[in-house]
Amino acid sequence: MLMKKSLKILLVMLSLIVVILLIWGNQISDELKSIMTGISQTGNMGNIISKALRQSGDEPSHKVDSNPRQAGNSDEAGNLGEAEAGRQLGTNDSGKNSGISTEADVGKYINEEGGTVRERILVPEGFKRVDTQPDSFGEYLRKLPLKPNGFKVTYYNGNTKPLDVHVAVLDMDVGDRDLQQCADSIIRLRAEYLYGKGLYEKIHFNFTNGFNADYSKWMEGYRIKVSANKADWVKQGSKGNDYASFRKYLDMVFAYAGTLSLSKEMENIPLEEMQPGDIFLKGASPGHCVIVMDMAENRETGDTIFIAAQGYMPAQEMHILKNPANEGGNPWYRLDFGDELITPEWTFTNKQLYRFED
Repeated sequence: MLMKKSLKILLVMLSLIVVILLIWGNQISDELKSIMTGISQTGNMGNIISKALRQSGDEPSHKVDSNPRQAGNSDEAGNLGEAEAGRQLGTNDSGKNSGISTEADVGKYINEEGGTVRERILVPEGFKRVDTQPDSFGEYLRKLPLKPNGFKVTYYNGNTKPLDVHVAVLDMDVGDRDLQQCADSIIRLRAEYLYGKGLYEKIHFNFTNGFNADYSKWMEGYRIKVSANKADWVKQGSKGNDYASFRKYLDMVFAYAGTLSLSKEMENIPLEEMQPGDIFLKGASPGHCVIVMDMAENRETGDTIFIAAQGYMPAQEMHILKNPANEGGNPWYRLDFGDELITPEWTFTNKQLYRFED
């Protein structure tokens, strides 16, 4: 018994030393605050420290405790250690390379002067972007503006994301609250697209408890009152569809929706039917999602490739992801990636592709 107590005390002391070293090197960042929160919640020092050493950043933060997304259903991300050996070799667990090359010239894939997704991210030699309809969601994503090349990802509180996992940052605000996380970023893009086209009746998203937050109802002056796990409409706002009110609607959705609710209102589709605007999504706790921003094909070889973007935790600017299987700045992923899609901060299966229903 005495030996067990001594070992436990030693483990705690070593854990505290590691945490102190991390704080000394990074100051008291958002990630370390989340790690400390995890320690107090789980009490599992070994797992927390192992996770901290693997990730050192982007530790999950949690939204308001009172929302219908129960404590076990927040979009915690971070299975970075999964298939780590395969990632380091540039392959996934099935032995297939999920990228299109191991050596690349940044100039071949990144136009530093490009102002939009289409202009900035160049397709590899022999490939051509797939056709999209002029007013489609996919075309909207291609035309999204980007911050100047070299910008880092910023958190909602102004801090900089420590991990370098992106090739470009979308020029879209993240708000000043820890709300627009992974699933919320997807919701934001879809809602902004529909709002810009005046398709207000199509803007609706479910809370984790199943409540349907319909924007057309919000426009009529109704607002959403949440009590415990129940949400109801109440008449207490002004009518209208101005952008400021629209953003307040989205913040309400961000607070009470997540990957779990999003997965229940989207259509699961076969990988071979992928198109720009589709989502790789794991609706669970932990859960995560990334969006297919663009695609290209080589008609001679039949190969298809795509690029993906994400939001993450804590709430941060959306960014186009690197492909960890590639070197030299090549962000494109192969459609025939095998059983698992390995992105810098999450691993998805080839069965986890979803699409918004029109």
